[in-house]
Amino acid sequence: MDNLPLLTIGITLLTCVLAVIGVHVYSSGKAQREALVERMSHTGQITVVGRRRRFRGLDRRLRTTGIGKRIERKIAVTGLDLTPGEYVVYVVAGLLGLYFLVGAIFASFFGVLAALAGLWGGNAFLNWQRVKRTEAFINQLPELTRVLANATQAGLAMRTALVMASEELDDPAGEELRKVADQLAVGHTLDDALGELADRLPSRELVVLVTTLVLSSRAGGQVVTSLRNLTETLEERKETRREVKTVLSQIQVTALAVPMIGLGFLLLINNMTPGALDKMTGATVGQVGTIVAFALYAVGYLAIRRMSRIQV
Repeated sequence: MDNLPLLTIGITLLTCVLAVIGVHVYSSGKAQREALVERMSHTGQITVVGRRRRFRGLDRRLRTTGIGKRIERKIAVTGLDLTPGEYVVYVVAGLLGLYFLVGAIFASFFGVLAALAGLWGGNAFLNWQRVKRTEAFINQLPELTRVLANATQAGLAMRTALVMASEELDDPAGEELRKVADQLAVGHTLDDALGELADRLPSRELVVLVTTLVLSSRAGGQVVTSLRNLTETLEERKETRREVKTVLSQIQVTALAVPMIGLGFLLLINNMTPGALDKMTGATVGQVGTIVAFALYAVGYLAIRRMSRIQV
């Protein structure tokens, strides 16, 4: 029983590792299934039927409110198959789970702090999904420009080239280009359709591509040469971004490791002296000190991320 704190920390770390592995395996399997369904639906081998939506009543009421409309707009740019009602229910369930889990491991006051952090994390998750989708789209831009250059060199119009690219490219580029093709089919101009695409997935690379296509459609010119030069530039930027991400990976791990070490020490202290955290957070001074400590950890994390952010 003398090694109980170390054993507890070891079991906790092992559980976290297994949880991360499980989430990774689940997400990769889900992505493979969606890709398979997408390919088979295009060939007509299966018919895709939309899944049954949950919490329809809550979703209808939520869509009439301002916060519901904001949530709907955020979800729309992430590519997630969620409704605002489902998102709110899942977030509330996650907050309750955080409160009871963290409160049972540390103290009830830490459960309240974890629930507040989870409330911020729900919005941060949507922003992270949007950034992730944007980065995936940016990685496909060299292939997109190559398809557009080949299509225009073959004599196809830009609208037809975009439709062909939407059929050949995987998601998210394929899905986003299908939205552009649908807008063009119902009478939207090329400028408006591509402008909305740039608004959904904001990035400098996409802005350059949209500007090139719009100017080419307005003033003419050697669009094939411009697209091929842009393809080479995007390939170089893609490699540079990959190198920068590899170099900064250690710094990003450090930013996460520092607050995790602090939580580990709290868990160690509570195991060495059972009830210590309850006594500490039972007084106003202890609660204020805990809030200040977590605020300093958050400031340190954000400062490290800010200093390690390099725009390529």
